[in-house]
Amino acid sequence: MNTLLLQGVKMLAEAKIIGFLTRDIELRYLPSGTACAKTGIASNKSYTNSNGEKVEETCFIDITFWGRMAEVANQYLRKGSKIYVSGNLKYETWTDNNGANRSKHCVDVADMIMLDTKPKAEPNASGTPLDSGNQ
Repeated sequence: MNTLLLQGVKMLAEAKIIGFLTRDIELRYLPSGTACAKTGIASNKSYTNSNGEKVEETCFIDITFWGRMAEVANQYLRKGSKIYVSGNLKYETWTDNNGANRSKHCVDVADMIMLDTKPKAEPNASGTPLDSGNQ
């Protein structure tokens, strides 16, 4: 490989994920007024191993939406919603309550596409699901 071709190339840490939300959106606002919404996404992968056995793996990633996209996500997405996200991969570190160092990878979402074919029915005040087709 010619290393001269790589000079001046910017680094890239981007993730593209299709999966289901693992929990409802947690929306909050920063003191600056910027909306921040956090949730998790699970993406499944299936393959056949060398023994001929079917194997399923699930990858769980925390994701964060910012600004207007955070408000839209909070309005339309729920646990179980199918979604495509792409964004910057981040590595977070912290110390837990027991003093242990912890870390995880997460994604700051830059783009999203809601993949559910129709919104999930939400119950009205009486607990009966609303269905716009029966009005």
